[in-house]
Amino acid sequence: MRLVFLCFLVAVLLSCASSPHPVRGEAPLDLGPGAEVHLLQRWAFGPSERDLAEVRALGVRGWVEARLARRDAPMSPVLEAKLRELPTLTMSMTQLVSDYPGKREREQALLDGRELLPTARIGLELSAAKVLRAVEGPNPLEEVLVDFWFNHFNVSANKGAVRWMVTSYERDAIRPHVLGRFRDLLGATARHPAMLVYLDNWTSTRDGLPKLGERLARRGVAPMMMEEDGDGDDEPAVSGPRPGLNENYARELLELHTLGVDGGYSQQDVREVARSFTGWSIRHPRRAPEFIFRRRAHDTEAKQVLGQVIPARGGEADGEKVLDLLARHPATARHLATKLARRFVSDTPPPALVDRLAKVFLDSDGDLPTVYRALIDSPEFWAPEARGAKVKTPFEFVVSALRATRAQVEVRPRLVQALARMGEPLYRAPAPTGFPEGAAPWVNSGALVARLNFSLDLVSGRLPGARVTLSSLATPATPTAEAWVDTLGHTLLGTAPSAETRATVLAALSRRTEAASAEGEPGPVDVQLIAGLLLGSPEFQRQ
Repeated sequence: MRLVFLCFLVAVLLSCASSPHPVRGEAPLDLGPGAEVHLLQRWAFGPSERDLAEVRALGVRGWVEARLARRDAPMSPVLEAKLRELPTLTMSMTQLVSDYPGKREREQALLDGRELLPTARIGLELSAAKVLRAVEGPNPLEEVLVDFWFNHFNVSANKGAVRWMVTSYERDAIRPHVLGRFRDLLGATARHPAMLVYLDNWTSTRDGLPKLGERLARRGVAPMMMEEDGDGDDEPAVSGPRPGLNENYARELLELHTLGVDGGYSQQDVREVARSFTGWSIRHPRRAPEFIFRRRAHDTEAKQVLGQVIPARGGEADGEKVLDLLARHPATARHLATKLARRFVSDTPPPALVDRLAKVFLDSDGDLPTVYRALIDSPEFWAPEARGAKVKTPFEFVVSALRATRAQVEVRPRLVQALARMGEPLYRAPAPTGFPEGAAPWVNSGALVARLNFSLDLVSGRLPGARVTLSSLATPATPTAEAWVDTLGHTLLGTAPSAETRATVLAALSRRTEAASAEGEPGPVDVQLIAGLLLGSPEFQRQ
């Protein structure tokens, strides 16, 4: 039964992944039927009963404006209580290192007869909070944007000390700026220890170190790790890579964060940017994970980036000047417009929409809410061919399933592990590019089997930490299989299931009924199977 359903699912989703978005001419904005569901699919992880009612009460624009204005909106007491049970969310990086030390410290503690908390709890609690906020939070639009921008400025908890920094990175560098200006978001990520460690800029020094640095390097200690600019403690902070210019952050800053791979920069620009950020470091990745500018490590000579001269002896401000230049560059506007259009409209963004969004970005000096409004107001966003044109990522799928079923959620490890089995281990994307936004990487038999299994486990009560009561979702006037498929279809999908999905679900149900009859055990309609297959259907996988 699952194999037949899976073949149907793969075929439909592959067609979704390969369909380009048609070019449309200018036309009066027509939201069309189902506008509320389409809006919530893209900007709220799918419709929930509460959000659907609010969109219908406020109208599409009213709902959007209310969410763009609702910074620090009050949470429900229930959600507040759940988040209070996750103490690592509010802890500083230093506190996390102290309370959740690494493997060596834990092993020594066991030898001493002490038991320390595992570092894995940090990631588990952060992942749990991400799911809870997306399912139950007061502003799902903000949660969608936090997810988008974290992925854009990706760091991975799998890299060394970043595991103690990623909680602060999302909380302090990403979340406060997703409804602000791009330049502020760019600057916050550039200075955060998580980014400095993840892309190795904390080890980057100018070419030609002083003799003290050369002696320390021969002894295997990186000179830029000296506590030279702070409290006067000259103890070497940590062993590290050999000192010298590191271009990792500079390259990803240009290619991923701002200009884009076709943004018109050269390898010389990468080197000049790297020189500008020499000295942007941290005191110590474990003992004192905080930003510090190391004067001795900085290249004081003049630089030239994208044809713009950065005068000599600018110090820490050299990096800020580079960020100013990049944040206002037309190539950055186009790169970000393309990514936003790909995320919210189509895997193949319409060129006219990209052009308009890039212009809005430049005209507003990178004011992100202004760009979001332009995207939502675009005819391309509301076009019939845009609806259901994108495949949900595993996170989007899981959250939308929990929202659609009105699940009572208490996030447990198995729920987080389910996301990893689908290919999206939260906060552990393996590359600086983050998780893919397009459909193709998510449409494979293994991942889709994991989605279908998750759906069936969720509605049948086999998923610890998520409780669903199907009887509270819908009850048909007549308890036939057809009536249950139609009624639950409207509830879970926001619209009637397609003829193909309806036929496939009924066929699977018929086979289950025949098998039960052969064993002399005919019974009522298997509502759990219907709900699980509807959640696994192409309509629910798409948005």
